[in-house]
Amino acid sequence: MKSASLQTVRSFSLWKVGLAILILIVSTGAILAGLGRIPWCSCGSGALWVGGIWSEHTSQHLLDPYSFSHYQHGLLFHGFLWWCLRGRIGVWERGLLALLLEAGWEVLENTPLVIDRYRAGTISADYTGDSILNSMGDLACCAAGYLTAAWIPALGSLVLFLVIEVSMVVWLRDSLLLNVWMLLAPNQAIRTWQRGG
Repeated sequence: MKSASLQTVRSFSLWKVGLAILILIVSTGAILAGLGRIPWCSCGSGALWVGGIWSEHTSQHLLDPYSFSHYQHGLLFHGFLWWCLRGRIGVWERGLLALLLEAGWEVLENTPLVIDRYRAGTISADYTGDSILNSMGDLACCAAGYLTAAWIPALGSLVLFLVIEVSMVVWLRDSLLLNVWMLLAPNQAIRTWQRGG
């Protein structure tokens, strides 16, 4: 009997987390619309994936190469929130917090201040912000990264993070860590290398 009521409490808790995630997604989309973000790429293409970073389509479709960085966010958020909150709240509640952090970044990333910072400090000189669909894709990638990290050992998450990081540097000459570095402390030599110089 006790076990059955504990299962009911857990199911109810999971239901509440699911509802909170749905509200978070809808709210994030509404805030992005309020910031003037377009729903989808204005090109009219139905493509869900864009493979290059030197295109006006980057950050406008559901997924692009930077989707891997958002997956890395999920890996990092899982580790950080586990370290800070283990034993206090469950894995699903921490997952909700991870998505809240990611949604906060999606909103901040699409403000004029951060868009201008991207244009001035990184190789994304033509960056105009994300479409709402792309931001939803970024949230989904973060959730996938979080769920992966919740399922595999911590060392596996670290190895996966590093494999993605190295692969992106080789493939794109950009990555999550390079992007953060260039946002915080732009370096002309790195920018020249990223542009193929």
